[in-house]
Amino acid sequence: MAFNIASRAAMPALRTAAAGAAARPALAATSGLARTQMFRRGYAEAVSDKLQLSLVLPHEALYQGEVTQVNIAATSGDMGILAAHVPSIEQLAPGLLEVVEQSGVKKWFVSGGFATVHPNNKLTINAIEAYDLDKFSPEAVRSALAEAQRVASGSGSAEDKAEAEIEVEVYTALQSALSK
Repeated sequence: MAFNIASRAAMPALRTAAAGAAARPALAATSGLARTQMFRRGYAEAVSDKLQLSLVLPHEALYQGEVTQVNIAATSGDMGILAAHVPSIEQLAPGLLEVVEQSGVKKWFVSGGFATVHPNNKLTINAIEAYDLDKFSPEAVRSALAEAQRVASGSGSAEDKAEAEIEVEVYTALQSALSK
């Protein structure tokens, strides 16, 4: 007997249907009470509208507490994270980290790291470096950016140029964060 491709593809579906039909008499044999317990409607539990945030650096914990929202600069783009956010892991780009609390907004400049959204309303941010945004002077950042751009476009060694290009990226992100 020859089998064609269509019949081979249908075999798993037929096996599944046969298994379901074989299980049906067992379901019919259960008492009415057992059957209603198996098909009882369930309700979702109440979800908190707060997010548990842990902002940690390799050498210290900067922030731990309940927040309303966290805005991060991810490599995939800026994003806001609220309670009940889908679990995910995001790589952080140099940029602004905003923590929205009941009492106001705290801002840090983060040089990079990872943000992990857990399924139970927890957010862990592991950053390489993070500094309070108020500690930066816009004039000093502008000056450092100009110097880094000069070195990056100069005739120095390849290593000096590569370091200067990284500095340009970070200072540009810092300048953007200060203007928000």
